[in-house]
Amino acid sequence: MRPEILFPLFRPITALTGVGPRISKFMEKITGEHIVDVLWHLPSAFIDRRFSPKIAEAPDNTVVTLEVSIAKHFPSRNRRAPYKVSCFDETGPMDLVFFNARGDYLKKQLPEGEVRIISGTVERFQGVLQMTHPDRIGKPDELADIQTVDPVYPLTAGVTNKVMGKAIRGALEKTTELPEWLDPAFKQKKKWPHWQEALEAAHHPQEEEDLFADSLPRERLAYDELLANQLALALVRRTVRRAAGRSVTGNGNLRQQIRDSLPFTLTNSQEEALKEIEADLSEPLRMLRLLQGDVGSGKTVVALLTALIAIEAGMQAVIMAPTEILARQHMETIEPLLSGTPITPVILTGRDKGKKRTEILERIATGEAQLAIGTHALFQEDVDFANLGLAVIDEQHRFGVHQRLALAGKGQHVDVLVMTATPIPRTLMLTAYGDMDVSRLLEKPAGRKPIDTRVMALSKLEDVAHSIGRMIAKGARIYWVCPLVEESDKIEIAAAQERFDHLQSLYGERVGLVHGKMKGAEKDAVMTAFATGEIDVLVATTVIEVGVNVPEATVMIIEHAERFGLAQLHQLRGRIGRGMDASTCLLLYGAPLSENGQARLKIMRDTEDGFVIAEEDLRLRGAGEVLGTRQSGLPEFKLAQLPAHEELLAAARDDVKLILEQDPELASERGQALRTLLYLFEEDATVGYLRSG
Repeated sequence: MRPEILFPLFRPITALTGVGPRISKFMEKITGEHIVDVLWHLPSAFIDRRFSPKIAEAPDNTVVTLEVSIAKHFPSRNRRAPYKVSCFDETGPMDLVFFNARGDYLKKQLPEGEVRIISGTVERFQGVLQMTHPDRIGKPDELADIQTVDPVYPLTAGVTNKVMGKAIRGALEKTTELPEWLDPAFKQKKKWPHWQEALEAAHHPQEEEDLFADSLPRERLAYDELLANQLALALVRRTVRRAAGRSVTGNGNLRQQIRDSLPFTLTNSQEEALKEIEADLSEPLRMLRLLQGDVGSGKTVVALLTALIAIEAGMQAVIMAPTEILARQHMETIEPLLSGTPITPVILTGRDKGKKRTEILERIATGEAQLAIGTHALFQEDVDFANLGLAVIDEQHRFGVHQRLALAGKGQHVDVLVMTATPIPRTLMLTAYGDMDVSRLLEKPAGRKPIDTRVMALSKLEDVAHSIGRMIAKGARIYWVCPLVEESDKIEIAAAQERFDHLQSLYGERVGLVHGKMKGAEKDAVMTAFATGEIDVLVATTVIEVGVNVPEATVMIIEHAERFGLAQLHQLRGRIGRGMDASTCLLLYGAPLSENGQARLKIMRDTEDGFVIAEEDLRLRGAGEVLGTRQSGLPEFKLAQLPAHEELLAAARDDVKLILEQDPELASERGQALRTLLYLFEEDATVGYLRSG
């Protein structure tokens, strides 16, 4: 149960003054639905109103706070003309300018003959200083309230800085000092303030430095978040490890049969990974291992050989993919490899209904099906296994920590191997997979040719569209990826439709289209037509990022490549170069290219190593952007900024090791405070893994 001291922070944001049902809908998009989410929304800039020169000394385009005497109102003659108010001080005149003004309101605010304090941005117009729509207007005794430093927050349509600022002030009023969860010596060494003090300071920057990631209040808050993250992962890991495993060893017969029938030899990395997996399985502990390998590095074969260890030991194994297409692809790869063995794999996806589904479930329940391949349909409640020993999860990032545990609950002591083709920088590995051991596949299978990556201006698009005719004539299959439009699916789909129409006018029925709003079956049909060669050109939004294996596809064209993250470009490029033919990737960019955009495209041209690319991506864009955290299942930090806070992450990991050695059930005074921290960062589920409490 969440501690009572945190109840006020987990009330809905509509409990804040000024946040009604309408505003809350907009606000939730950028903050979240609870008051605590608003607290984590830190300012990105500030407006300093402390500068108070005389009128004659006010510099152009600067925010100033002035004391002026109001001379005369000049109402506008028509709707379009501005309403002006002339005023002055002892050094000269000035105009206040208002558009669409209400005269009666302005006369009340700025009465002729009286002194007023005004604050806003000034500029010179035909030699006279003017201020358009002052931000603040007040009486002389309100000078101190006006002459402040105002935080400026990241906003979304429908939410103004005024509304956001008011909500945040309201949220800060709801905080109380929480019991200290930091190690006292570490806190003192870092010179960090208390939690509540740090929040107040972070929301009230006074100088430029206060907005930096290394300011003391921001560092303290980032560390709190990283500590909660590392503690949660350590508790999950301990729970999985604690649940006794069983030693799984096979006689190697099935594996030898498969190895003998493979048309290639395994790479050194594959052999190394299999050795590590075998060692894990033979231990009487649960395996929790991540297999990281670039697209085309041969993870499926490693998955199959791992599954066979469990099957040789008389158990069942499952291989789970995030989408139906991928599940069927695994089945297509694995079924022929098993053809000479006594094993017949079954596949279960959401599409299997009625009698067919019942039959599959029965084969799984009786143990007749030793290997099941499928989507998350494998984890629905009505799926029972006779003796599940191993689960392999592909493209783990759709699958969070808690699903890893749910899955392990499908059998006694299930060992888990998770696979991802998304190269993840080491720093982020700690935040998402700190509970796992890691194996990496570093080579590509023998015979794969490097991909020729070229960077070209978008102005050449017409030439590219016409030149692919020659490639089609030679039997090439081509992916054409349309621009990413962050703000709107509609625009993205419209762009894809337009490109599809254009290419269809050139190549007729040989062109197909897939986008995210199509139904699963429609998408599958187009993908299948592309895989079988019924169509030669597949126009797509990024839905093809993780997916179909089409060895004949040798050309990848990406429009507005500068809008994509490095990891995404790398994933897309990984769709080609899977056969033995030479492949080409064209990155079309819109000018002018930012420095960052240039750097990203250069890295793509220079290397195909996913791990190098991932590290560069993190350096260039920071963790929030890398891999598009929303899709990648990497935690989205609100306060920590990686890589700026990388050292804090390492410190948090060491701190957690020590905490759990000295106080494994978090029963001490600091332990109880750490439980509050877990609840504060909504790691509620992990608190359940503690024996007491």
